[in-house]
Amino acid sequence: MIDIGSGLYFDERHLEFQFIRSSGPGGQNVNKVASAVQMRVRIDDLHELPLRVRDRLKEIGGNRVTTQNELIIEAQRFRTQERNKQDAIERLVAMLRKATERKKYRVKTRPTLASKRRRIDTKKKRGDTKKMRKSPTD
Repeated sequence: MIDIGSGLYFDERHLEFQFIRSSGPGGQNVNKVASAVQMRVRIDDLHELPLRVRDRLKEIGGNRVTTQNELIIEAQRFRTQERNKQDAIERLVAMLRKATERKKYRVKTRPTLASKRRRIDTKKKRGDTKKMRKSPTD
């Protein structure tokens, strides 16, 4: 079980790892060893998490979430499989922690009258500056 915080856990059996060749550092070894990690987790299988957290994870995942609701995280910062695997898990946990936070909704406000006037004054000054650059016409 992996601890997310706030009393939430998820089972690491839901994580699938595939090791691929990394494009990062490695020298001569880079073409021989598959040190990069591609981690997949089916969001719908994370039944330990509340539905709102799973929905928010899909939102946060963005392009990393497939049409089958599978989150894909690639990690290739380090030279070893183990460190890249740990990095991928840490990134998933960070995403899940962010998903547990409640989304702040923006309260719509109207611009004040003074700010509207300042905006118009700035536009008029800019227009006057451009007018002064023109050559005089007869």
